[in-house]
Amino acid sequence: MSSAPKVGRGQVLAYRRIANALHERLDGGPDTLGVLDLGVPNVPAGAARQALAARCTRPLDGDLALAWSTRGALHLHRPADLPALAAALWPLGDTDAAARFATGQLPPEAGKLGVEAFRATAAAFQAVVRAPSAKGDVSRAVSAQVPAELTYDCRPCGARHISGGLFQQAGLAGGVALDEDAAKTVLVPAHPRPSIPDFPFGTAGFVRAYLRLLGPATPGDAAKYIGTTVGALRPAWPGDLAEVSVDGRKAWLPPEDVDALLAAPPIRGVRLLPPSDPFLQARDRSVLVPDKAQAKEVWRILGNPGVLLLDGEISGTWRARLVRSRLELTVTPWLPLTAATRRCVDSEAQTVAAARGLDSADVKGLD
Repeated sequence: MSSAPKVGRGQVLAYRRIANALHERLDGGPDTLGVLDLGVPNVPAGAARQALAARCTRPLDGDLALAWSTRGALHLHRPADLPALAAALWPLGDTDAAARFATGQLPPEAGKLGVEAFRATAAAFQAVVRAPSAKGDVSRAVSAQVPAELTYDCRPCGARHISGGLFQQAGLAGGVALDEDAAKTVLVPAHPRPSIPDFPFGTAGFVRAYLRLLGPATPGDAAKYIGTTVGALRPAWPGDLAEVSVDGRKAWLPPEDVDALLAAPPIRGVRLLPPSDPFLQARDRSVLVPDKAQAKEVWRILGNPGVLLLDGEISGTWRARLVRSRLELTVTPWLPLTAATRRCVDSEAQTVAAARGLDSADVKGLD
């Protein structure tokens, strides 16, 4: 039996940048991007469009669907992928289901419902969301239809609410998408509309997509990404993966991607990635940013910044604000930038502005 290939974090980052289509922009629209196999996070609102603009020459034209999917977070997906995604993300058992929506707001009896909690909530969504509806109206109607153990008294508004975590994690199986263009949160029937799964199906394929885009990685990394535990994920862990040693740590990758990992060349170039960019979703954050102080700047409890990706390495952060109809983008690099790099950063800032529907951006912090 041959030994596992050995690679360092630099090789892993080179592979991931290519897998995430950050080595060169696709001359076309975003629908063929591999990152859409997992979905593109849209937190904060508009981040997904910026992530796609970092990868494509053509803007998003409305052919993608916005939905609560992995961990109940908002992602953009190909509409045709939604039914399979709902089955792949369906809880892997009662213990898994209870862990996914656990919260101190609900009584202990809520966890005992397990998968039935997801099923009851998804059924309520299917019954309630038949046309575009405000989130508040849907929440009240769904809360009234699910078992009482899944709701809690909300003192500020004097009503009983379903757990927010359960509400959002069951939305996809309930056939719900969101209107991306609405000023407030508006829920709409997804097209095609997923049906409530009888059991999880395709979870292993979803794990493979995670490993292909953000691997080599461990079962713990994949479990954290999905929002479950290693024990719950174990039955769905693919059995044909290739073991890889990453700086002495065991990790796994689909075998068909090992050659691409080993052959990934050093990457040159600049990108300004939004706070929830797919490249930042890997759960082995110490591979992305080894320095703990810098990692704390990237992943905050609230209000993450965007990041400066320079030659495959996260090399700083950025924030933007609107100033008199112009985007003001402040970059905080972690190392001195050459004049050529500063020009590239300025060019990428204009791409960020265009993704936000603005004419141009003023860049600060590079002098």
